Amino acid sequence: MSATAARSRLSLYLDLIRFNRPAGWLVLVWPTLVALWAAAGGFPGWHLLLVFVAGTVLMRSSGCCINDVADRDFDRHVKRTAQRPITSGQLGVREAALVGVVLALVAFGLVLSTRWEAVAWSVPAVVFTILYPFTKRFFAMPQAFLGIAFNFGIVIAFAAVQGQVPLQAWVLWLANMFMVLAYDTEYAMVDRDDDLLIGMKTSAITLGRFDVVAVLLFFALCLGLTAWTLAPHGLGWPLWLGLGVAAAQVLWHFTLIRGRTRAGCFVAFSKSHWIGAAIFAGVALGCALR
Repeated sequence: MSATAARSRLSLYLDLIRFNRPAGWLVLVWPTLVALWAAAGGFPGWHLLLVFVAGTVLMRSSGCCINDVADRDFDRHVKRTAQRPITSGQLGVREAALVGVVLALVAFGLVLSTRWEAVAWSVPAVVFTILYPFTKRFFAMPQAFLGIAFNFGIVIAFAAVQGQVPLQAWVLWLANMFMVLAYDTEYAMVDRDDDLLIGMKTSAITLGRFDVVAVLLFFALCLGLTAWTLAPHGLGWPLWLGLGVAAAQVLWHFTLIRGRTRAGCFVAFSKSHWIGAAIFAGVALGCALR
């Protein structure tokens, strides 16, 4: 194979895993890091930090492969996804699935370097990641199922640090469930017209004219639950500043999505990771100054 052909293959793989669109893994990594810091009471150590950042990127990339394989017949009818490597025929289904499997196995290998409890929780995480794309055929709010899959990072983080999953972990899990519902509904609003034509089910379609109000409510519930469960840690003003910056971004999101334009909703989704970044910054700084 020539160097040019190899580079072309690599380019297709990078496109498959959305390498040039880091927003997809950033929305996952910030809540996971919040969980790590909360579980450890501060910096969790370089080993766990590297394991969870790399593992998050790898599992998100694997999830993209699985999603594109499952949705290949639907994606060709959606303007935003019609040119994805599998849908456009540039990559075969088996090859793309193999890429996804390899990435998931590497991520699993990273978890093996932590506690057995974390390894045990990683198994259902993979199962839910595989099942998620198929829920869009029959489940009115597949974004909720996506939240279950995405939030396993929080559970696994507590298991890796403490060897258990306490109530606080589940409150953070629920908080981030609402975060996922919020930003992925914004994402679904981009494709609503196409999804209606092909019979795909999404939260944007199910919520109808209450979509914007629901997104704001989901964000508010996320911030409220996060504040409630982290306040006892004594993180002081950095936590409240981080939550305040996050709340200000939610108001900005409202200005982007209230017109329900494709462009506005996509910008809102693509910038949603900054909400998680603000919360994590507050937690990390609060732990450092405590």
